[in-house]
Amino acid sequence: MDWKFLEGLLSGVNKYSTAFGRIWLSVVFVFRVLVFVVAAERVWSDDQGHFDCNTRQPGCTNICYDYIFPISHIRLWALQLIFVTCPSFMVVLHVAYRKERERKYRAKHGENTRLYNNPGQKHGGLWWTYLISLFVKTIFELTFLYLLHYIYESFKLPRKVQCNVSPCPNLVDCYVSRPTEKTVFSYFMVGASVVCVVLNICEIFYLIASRLVNLKHRGSRHTATMNIHHDMSCDACKPTFEL
Repeated sequence: MDWKFLEGLLSGVNKYSTAFGRIWLSVVFVFRVLVFVVAAERVWSDDQGHFDCNTRQPGCTNICYDYIFPISHIRLWALQLIFVTCPSFMVVLHVAYRKERERKYRAKHGENTRLYNNPGQKHGGLWWTYLISLFVKTIFELTFLYLLHYIYESFKLPRKVQCNVSPCPNLVDCYVSRPTEKTVFSYFMVGASVVCVVLNICEIFYLIASRLVNLKHRGSRHTATMNIHHDMSCDACKPTFEL
């Protein structure tokens, strides 16, 4: 893995994130990506080689392994990490688009003009992009958690499984290598995913609440400004009497 490239992406996303978003990034890259690359991937590296069945029928062990594990936990988690991190880069791309528009605007109207007060400030379309990215990340997280539980019916790895698919001659018993260690990592990755879902939901509520408060303050300032103008116009309309 190219850690410099990953660090660049992390710093880019972190720059435009809220406090909840920064915590989410830390959980993803420290408790999920690093654990996945350093430890979990090695635990499942010899999974198929140590999957043992009490039969010597040619092809039975491979067929049973494919039947019990239609997709490896490692590959499923790798897809999950890719899908849940990609929506965050929508914000970075949107900010880059704003900066390019700002550059073209200044080149056309002069260096002292500005199209945005701050291209990275979450207002207008960028606010919607950020909010949509949070919803997409949450949907992906919940979808992969459902898939993991649906495929394996549990997050716990069994010690013994049974298989009777062809070419196995009858019902055979197969044994999973290091089931306790794999169960620990499974629960750890699921727990980290749940924490990320909670952080995403908290950030969604935070963004919506902040937007409502800003709109309320903006409406209050607009009302106060209108009242001031009304009072001034009324003072100008008062008759004057000269002695």
